[in-house]
Amino acid sequence: MNDTPVNEDTARVRGASPAGATDTQSAARRVREMFTAIAPHYDLLNHLLSANVDKHWWRRTAATFSPLLSRPNARVLDLCCGTGDMTFALRRAGPQAQITGADFSHAMLRLALKKSDGVTGLKWIEADALQLPFADESFDLLTSAFGFRNLADYDAGLREIHRVLKPGGQFGILEFSEPKGILGKLYRFYFKQVLPRIGGLVSGTSAYSYLPASVEKFPSPAELASRMTAVAFRKVEWVPYTFGIAGLYRGTK
Repeated sequence: MNDTPVNEDTARVRGASPAGATDTQSAARRVREMFTAIAPHYDLLNHLLSANVDKHWWRRTAATFSPLLSRPNARVLDLCCGTGDMTFALRRAGPQAQITGADFSHAMLRLALKKSDGVTGLKWIEADALQLPFADESFDLLTSAFGFRNLADYDAGLREIHRVLKPGGQFGILEFSEPKGILGKLYRFYFKQVLPRIGGLVSGTSAYSYLPASVEKFPSPAELASRMTAVAFRKVEWVPYTFGIAGLYRGTK
């Protein structure tokens, strides 16, 4: 990563920009600090604040790629894996796949490792999503569930995803979105007024104020799909989940 200034005022957002971040390096550092702080309460709050709908999103995403996951010796990378819930969904959909979970938060990976006790065929690695320690064309499938939004440089992240995928390899990025209409208004009220308060009370940090701000600044589905196409991905599409509260970005190298 370089130390290019983070410019929040342009229509084309470079990447995550937590409060206090002045460049891509400080943005990445602030994100890591936040996730380290909320790690002990991360799973509880995810399920509580989403009313357990997040579990359905992980299962649906894994099922989407079940034909690929069922291939003998399929190599899969779950990027920004956090405590591993998407990784475990992939394992259930592909019992024979070789699956690696990667995250740059040591605290999150420790929890993922603890949760994986007794689950075979999983590897965990601490790694920066913008500088992955893998050779070119290493994976058949790459997923990322609610982690891509936190990268300090979205285009650099897409280029790195493209680099480590094999020709014909697929990716799936599961991310929050902002629904339209009355549901969108209710959603924004909950996201901006209710969620940060509950998250703050349970975690004892202000990290959950970052979540609604990061979703609001994240590129629209059309813009992110355009960025993926610019990186040379093919068959790019966005599939909305739960009325557009979240959605799956798909593409093929």
